[in-house]
Amino acid sequence: MTTADRLLTVEQVAELLGTTVRFPRRLIAERRITFVKVGRHVRIPESVVTAYIDAHTVEPVMRGRRLRAVV
Repeated sequence: MTTADRLLTVEQVAELLGTTVRFPRRLIAERRITFVKVGRHVRIPESVVTAYIDAHTVEPVMRGRRLRAVV
């Protein structure tokens, strides 16, 4: 997290992840993502969301087999 990081609301994080607000709220409750408390408000740094996406991205596995063409 950098000091120049944009702090996102839970709603903004949900939109970025393509989920409902329930998912980022669960990540926060389970302490699976870094967040900042500003009074009663919860904010998540944009770099943390990007790092979360990068850490949970699954790369495709290319095996030696070729796909058959559908005729």
